[in-house]
Amino acid sequence: MTISGTMRKLLRVREMEEEQSRAALERALSEQKRLEAALEEAKRRERKGKELLAESAFTGELTDRVAGIEEIRTAERHAGGLKARLGGAEQVVELRRQEMRARRIERLRVETLITRRQEEEAVETERRAQRDLDDWFLQRW
Repeated sequence: MTISGTMRKLLRVREMEEEQSRAALERALSEQKRLEAALEEAKRRERKGKELLAESAFTGELTDRVAGIEEIRTAERHAGGLKARLGGAEQVVELRRQEMRARRIERLRVETLITRRQEEEAVETERRAQRDLDDWFLQRW
């Protein structure tokens, strides 16, 4: 008995599901990295605002001081929102990783079943060949 077409189809389905899970994970990781980069930019903006505020303390420039304070507040507000979104993105990434692992395990199980069936078929073919050879020798006597 050969490996059924159903098992081969199942393997192809499992491979496609795994690939889709991998693509979803890559999209989630990309979103997480984008948010991390935006958070770093917000922190950089906050540092620039602090530098502007410190500079204005030496120069006495009131507009620079106000601009520095506003830059700091805006960056902090933006960073706060980004941190919340980043936390959600990290959860999505972990969920996608788990989904991909589950899909990989499902695919590997089907591959294992197919491999075992192929091994069983090879053993059965070998037995049949040996039985045919034995029958041939018995008929010669």
